[in-house]
Amino acid sequence: MTTFTPSSPAEILSTIQWAAAEETPVEILGHGSKRGIGRPLQAEHTLDLSKLTGVTLYEPAELVLSARAGTPLAEIERLLAENGQQFAFEPMDYGPLLGSERGKGTLGGVLASNLSGPRRLKAGAARDHILGISAVSGRGEAFKSGGRVVKNVTGYDLSKLMAGSWGTLAVLTDVTFKVLPAAETEVTLAIRGLLDDAAVAAMALALGSSAEVSSAAHLPERIAARVAAGRLGSDAATLLRVEGFGPSVVYRIEALKQLLGKAGPLQEIAGEASKTIWRDIRDCVPFADGGARPVWRVSMAPSQAHHMVMALRMQAAVDAFYDWQGGLVWLSMREDDPEAELLRGLIRKFGGGHATLVRASASLRAALPVFEPQPPHLAALSARLKAEFDPKHILNPGRMAPGSSSATLPQTTEEAAP
Repeated sequence: MTTFTPSSPAEILSTIQWAAAEETPVEILGHGSKRGIGRPLQAEHTLDLSKLTGVTLYEPAELVLSARAGTPLAEIERLLAENGQQFAFEPMDYGPLLGSERGKGTLGGVLASNLSGPRRLKAGAARDHILGISAVSGRGEAFKSGGRVVKNVTGYDLSKLMAGSWGTLAVLTDVTFKVLPAAETEVTLAIRGLLDDAAVAAMALALGSSAEVSSAAHLPERIAARVAAGRLGSDAATLLRVEGFGPSVVYRIEALKQLLGKAGPLQEIAGEASKTIWRDIRDCVPFADGGARPVWRVSMAPSQAHHMVMALRMQAAVDAFYDWQGGLVWLSMREDDPEAELLRGLIRKFGGGHATLVRASASLRAALPVFEPQPPHLAALSARLKAEFDPKHILNPGRMAPGSSSATLPQTTEEAAP
């Protein structure tokens, strides 16, 4: 096995041209923080993008940042923070859940996996903030899409097409994202002791109010103790985040207190303590136990998700917590069996959705559909898309589906809005 470590787009182009000519599979890798997601790869060589780094354009006044695909996300987020800005979609860091340290993800990986976080309700996912890309297709052809300014939407859909494709369509070399000002003040209102159904009702009430809640999550009993180094305590916590200018946040928090005062005991959490809680929810820290037991990420209607979890608990040992107003469910199986058929059957029963097996042993990931299986018409469209971008099936073969022609349309697990 050969590992290629290009440091320029030209070197990537020549490497992919060689692989296409030889019809030899290549694994596309940044720093490997998400390497354990998807089916085990069937690749003879590795294309390591960790040396393809550097911010190539940053114009804070224009709210635009461009960088090489291998640039560490942590480095970019530090630069943005120095200028009072952020990626509003709050990209998740899979490192803790998959057994590595935080901060190893790359900017290209953010788009390839279409990351998002608790602010997904308000700000969307990576695909909603991408402005442009440069990439190399599996044909060995360099191409560009989009531009460097917010108003330029030329080729925007092609940039979005890369979101959630997990490196099966093209190798990203440069990406351009829209950035936004960071909030001046952040306060979280916690309602303590609610059961799942009452928590979902409270979150729906809060999101339907004028308080402009940016994030809503529910940590059931004992799960709450696994965030912020246990500082929340073990009682269930239903969390509502409010962000913005200081006086506005104070006013909106008071409005939420009036609205939800009878729901249960209220607790106000501000500043760094609030940020720590939401970072741990974003990164699925409650299930980042260093083990390999299966962990699922399920996206479905918020009004139905807790019913599905209750039905699942009747047949399998599972822990769960909720983000996105209850529409994103993280599930940790207490046994080694991921119960894939049972889970996906219950998701269909309760209105449909998407389930991704984000952590499991290599043998389980090889045997099960890691990503949500597509209906026949979408599978056929995916095959045509793969044939256009990577006709010889050399890019991340087998990662998203069995067989050499393995690519799917960008996964909607990250995209589904509650």
